[in-house]
Amino acid sequence: MVAKEKIIIIGEIIMYTAGFWLTRRLCGWWGQSLGKQARDCGCFFMQQRVFAQEFHHPLPGAAADHRVKLNDLKMDPSSPVLPASILEQTALQLGCSPTDKKLAFHLDEKDELKHLRECFCIPKVKDLPPTDLTLVNGEESCLYFAGNSLGLQPRKVKTYLDEELDKWARTGVHGHFNGQRPWALADECILDLMAELVGAKRQEIALMNGLTVNLHLQMLSFFKPTPRRYKILLEARAFPSDHYAVESQLRLHGLDVEKSMVLLQPRQGEETLRTEDILAVIEKEGDSIAVILFCGVQYYTGQLFDIPRITKAGQKKGCLVGFDLAHAVGNVELHLHDWGVDFACWCSYKYLNSGAGGLAGAFIHEKHSKSVKPALIGWWGHDFKTRFLMENKLQLSEGINGFRLSNPPILLVCALHASLEVFSQTTMKALRRKSILLTGYLEYLIKHYYSEDKTNPEKPFVRIITPSHIEERGCQLTLSFSLPIKSVFKELEKRGVACDMREPNALRVAPVPLYNSFRDVHRFIEILGSAITSSKQTANNTVLSGSY
Repeated sequence: MVAKEKIIIIGEIIMYTAGFWLTRRLCGWWGQSLGKQARDCGCFFMQQRVFAQEFHHPLPGAAADHRVKLNDLKMDPSSPVLPASILEQTALQLGCSPTDKKLAFHLDEKDELKHLRECFCIPKVKDLPPTDLTLVNGEESCLYFAGNSLGLQPRKVKTYLDEELDKWARTGVHGHFNGQRPWALADECILDLMAELVGAKRQEIALMNGLTVNLHLQMLSFFKPTPRRYKILLEARAFPSDHYAVESQLRLHGLDVEKSMVLLQPRQGEETLRTEDILAVIEKEGDSIAVILFCGVQYYTGQLFDIPRITKAGQKKGCLVGFDLAHAVGNVELHLHDWGVDFACWCSYKYLNSGAGGLAGAFIHEKHSKSVKPALIGWWGHDFKTRFLMENKLQLSEGINGFRLSNPPILLVCALHASLEVFSQTTMKALRRKSILLTGYLEYLIKHYYSEDKTNPEKPFVRIITPSHIEERGCQLTLSFSLPIKSVFKELEKRGVACDMREPNALRVAPVPLYNSFRDVHRFIEILGSAITSSKQTANNTVLSGSY
């Protein structure tokens, strides 16, 4: 640190210290570091000067080629640098507040993945049914934050569908074994792309059926209860399809659901599960648990579970461990083979953008390829080399391929193919890096504008249910409001925002790194302010009308 820089920093510290002596009394922030006080009080410039020296990032006036770029941000769960620090430091270099839209424009400009947005169809505001065109410009692109529910359509979907429809029209039955995607082998044409996303070997995955069908097929083979080991462990707020699948599997074996289903609840007053509590239950109950079935990312809270630790803990106690990855695949990095996960399944219409009811995926680790057999068998589980001899003498394919029932649906393969090709233009590591900063930006702005103010109880506030630690979440933030949730959601929809509401009191907002931008996030925060104002006015009018 040069002498001039030291003098500047000392001067700033002296300048702010007198102010902090008063603000600490007003705010009650005794005993906290000067840097944190500066940030919390809005004096992010001085805090980031300290940060810049500590992490060797230059200050304004330094050489431009050393400035922070999005691709340089080590935004991964192991990074000691939090998104808020990156945002504040970058804003400092730009000479603006972290809440200024100038920062959003800058981050988009430096985003090396921004071209991927052009691979998707972004709906216009005017085309969304709930839109009120008196409030917004219908020609603008909508703010689409519902990729956790249904991903946007890749532009090549229509092209690929037309190719296969044309082939069907021109060649009829010959399409089964001809063309870029021979119908009889179509799913296998994209296996490598999918295997890369989930961190599996090609022979460990299959693309087939829907998620719940695959889950049932796998549970029939992995859940083999004994008098001593007969329970299934899952979270209490699992997605209904998982919950119902487990219930029906237990009943199929004549077991008492209440005694055989171990449901994990968060601690009193908490919304999410603690990893240590999950591991503690596994350690305590593990000797009687046959199968652990967890989701990778919780659909309601957005919590990312520690898949490798849960897997290791369960297997140590002799349990088989499987995961529903519906909200994890295409959202976070997965290494199913390396983690030793026993089995997994997922849908493809959320972050994988294959369209409603798209072709699902299933995984069985190669260590089970010879020992685990399907309980229900179809023609497509027969080894391909002799499948068409039609001798009715089963030669079962090993591993997950033996679980395939029938030929792949070519039109569903087309949609998934189009999306997986977009993923192949980058890596999940790069997408995750952008995602951490993008969601961190959303979190930062929500906390800045809509945190609860104890001194102003009339001010509406937003609470983030999703864990704050970046290693415990994907791209989704789940929000609850001090105002009626349905009113806020309705006002957002009127203004061209696509997100989704889940009972009893949650708004799920998912900035997807493939097609969402930092400007999208900034626009959402502006529109959210307008929606909250309208919702508050509606609530006040309801109270007034009720008083007469």
